[in-house]
Amino acid sequence: MFTKFFPHSIVRVSSAARRHALFSTSHTLNTGIQRLGTDVLPPMSQAVIHNNIVYLSGQVDATAEDVVGQTKNILAKVDKYLQEAGTDKSKLLTSAIWLKDIDRDFTAMNEVWNAWIDPNNKPVRATTEASLASPKMLVEIQVTAAKD
Repeated sequence: MFTKFFPHSIVRVSSAARRHALFSTSHTLNTGIQRLGTDVLPPMSQAVIHNNIVYLSGQVDATAEDVVGQTKNILAKVDKYLQEAGTDKSKLLTSAIWLKDIDRDFTAMNEVWNAWIDPNNKPVRATTEASLASPKMLVEIQVTAAKD
């Protein structure tokens, strides 16, 4: 007998019932996955929604010349994809930021980030230095958010 805890109840499920549930629902595991922005870059989606969680791909910008402009443009993309997915930055769960030159650009990027982020709903965050896909790119930002 297996006991599973849910927020408002305890459910006891026999091993036979677990096997039946696993095999009878496995064909539906991929339903409910929604992919957004698949026309932007052929090998990936810009956002994927599954189980009321929105996963954004790393967003970049090569149009602005400096990290401040690129960060502002990237965060505008993040806002756009979150809105398209039915959520917003107040529901961010995680964020990852990659900077081409962390010593030079961290403070400027962080000022833009701090002005953008919802101060009452800050996500967990990691920031690191990395070689990015193009020499023009100075920053890449990836976030995950809840839908409800």
